Amino acid sequence: MAHTDHMPHSAGAPSAGDAGRPVATFSHARLAFGSRVLWDDLDLTISPGEFIAVLGPNGSGKTSFLRCLLGQYHLDAGHLDVTHAIGYIPQQHAEDADPMALRGRDLVGFGVDGSRWGIGLRGRSRRKRLVDAALAEVGATAYADAPLGLLSGGEQQRLRVAQALTTDPSLLLCDEPLASLDLTNQRLVVELIDERRRRANTAVVFVTHEINPVLPFVDKVLYLVGGQFRIGTPDEVMTTATLSELYGSEIEVVRVNGRLVVIGCEDAHHCVDETDPLATHPGVEAGHA
Repeated sequence: MAHTDHMPHSAGAPSAGDAGRPVATFSHARLAFGSRVLWDDLDLTISPGEFIAVLGPNGSGKTSFLRCLLGQYHLDAGHLDVTHAIGYIPQQHAEDADPMALRGRDLVGFGVDGSRWGIGLRGRSRRKRLVDAALAEVGATAYADAPLGLLSGGEQQRLRVAQALTTDPSLLLCDEPLASLDLTNQRLVVELIDERRRRANTAVVFVTHEINPVLPFVDKVLYLVGGQFRIGTPDEVMTTATLSELYGSEIEVVRVNGRLVVIGCEDAHHCVDETDPLATHPGVEAGHA
């Protein structure tokens, strides 16, 4: 793919201090893998404090969208300007280290110094200060020194949120942060991320298969499917007419007790994203910005 004007660290890109400027702007953006086009002519502005849900079946390019923002993938056409102050919550995966030896604060510390051990005396004070502040922000101080393997899925996900916050991001990218969590922990994680958004005016890009847990917080939806997309509020995008047009088949969207329920495309959410070269290599993980 061609490298087309992706500028994550340019002088003109927004910074954490530019409260009124967009944190990311896609202009006539196109991304493709070979002959497979994930999207074309995408225009999207992400403003400070905005909560954007990225929805669609597997293979539609949701994670690839995040990797463009992270600078790992470059557009084939168009432009992307994005802040350098990015936090990233990856999909849950097994850590390389022994989960009984790795403490909660060790996982959070990877957000400060990557996966390096032995950072030296000069860096330890700063590292501890950043880690302690992030742990306090997500309410995880009480189990910060517990082995990771003894923590629940919800507690581990709190630590991953803390890891992303060690950079004090103005843009927080969340890749399926609710996967494998029960409904109670899904709600807690979404509320935790939304609290950060409201307190620090941090923009959130939230990739998920489910709209229901995030619906009360979402400002805008980007729905990707079959090389097409729609952008708008949940009420504008999550409709029978819009999703039926995107899928090219009859999709029904109904409200049950105030919750959106999509009927007719469940099977599309269980295919492998073969358009993503990293998806075929489980050992390759997206890195932190």
